[in-house]
Amino acid sequence: MKVAIVGASGYAGGELVRLLLHHSAAEVTCVTSRKLAGTPLDQIHPQLKGFTDLKFTNPETDAIDADVAFLAVPHTVAMTYAGKLLSRGIKVVDLSADYRLPKEVFEKVYGVPHTDFFKAPYGIPEIHRKDCLNAKFVSNPGCFPTGATLAAAPLAQLAHTVIFDSKTGVSGAGDNPSATTHYPNVGDNVGPYKWTSHRHLAEMKQELAFLGSKANVYFTPHLVPVNRGILTTAHILLNEPLEQKEVEKLYRDFYKNEYFVRYQKPILAAVRGSNFCDVMVESEGTRVVAISAIDNLVKGASGQAIQNMNLMCGYKENDGLTGAGLLP
Repeated sequence: MKVAIVGASGYAGGELVRLLLHHSAAEVTCVTSRKLAGTPLDQIHPQLKGFTDLKFTNPETDAIDADVAFLAVPHTVAMTYAGKLLSRGIKVVDLSADYRLPKEVFEKVYGVPHTDFFKAPYGIPEIHRKDCLNAKFVSNPGCFPTGATLAAAPLAQLAHTVIFDSKTGVSGAGDNPSATTHYPNVGDNVGPYKWTSHRHLAEMKQELAFLGSKANVYFTPHLVPVNRGILTTAHILLNEPLEQKEVEKLYRDFYKNEYFVRYQKPILAAVRGSNFCDVMVESEGTRVVAISAIDNLVKGASGQAIQNMNLMCGYKENDGLTGAGLLP
């Protein structure tokens, strides 16, 4: 199966190539970049030297030859590719936000018109597996909503308020340097940002509502001095109290058949480099604290995208994704 990665120069593109090296059937045959055409891939992603001799290209959309295409391009750019690729029979996994939300919500949250909207499955497989199976297009979720939704999902229907507090590694900001990600501003520091207005809140509200929740949902992210990972603390305020054993049973039952969700103490380093989400809960009656840990570049981006590709194309769901985390 031939795979194209559109916008392969960033962290997500590098992770897609790294992970797909271990897939039983997928071969990356095309990596695109407008600015880097002709440059060997391993000059930008040195971790891949010796594993691939691919070079970046900049083909027209109608010249991309692939069975599956991953769109690892900025928000609002994916919509210029998606429809054209689909019309040629190429299956598409979009890592941008362009198809995660209803059109009117997207336009309000991102402040731009959507020029090629269509409804797409939202690719958290643990929640939307049936929609992703054999689909031609899947919208890959944001990294924060992935960790948050998996932390709260088993209790979503029983809550009146959910407050998400996330600590994220610097790679979540992408590979373009900025004052925010400059080392002296990140090292030895914890930095809250977009305290009440982060764009991913819309996805969190959408997913909890899909799960039958009528809860008020709030979210504040913090930047911490690590490269990878998101640790999310969900304060779940319940309508009626639940004992610890009851809450644990809900979580274990909800995820009992999920390969990539493990009920154990969340440790960022234990999921780093892997597609796993580790989650654990503690109840004090009407308040449950649920904590999840994911790698923002894997389960929060490229790994989950491959998980979705596997569902779309009929492969084993964990194909190419069985590697353990990198603790310590």
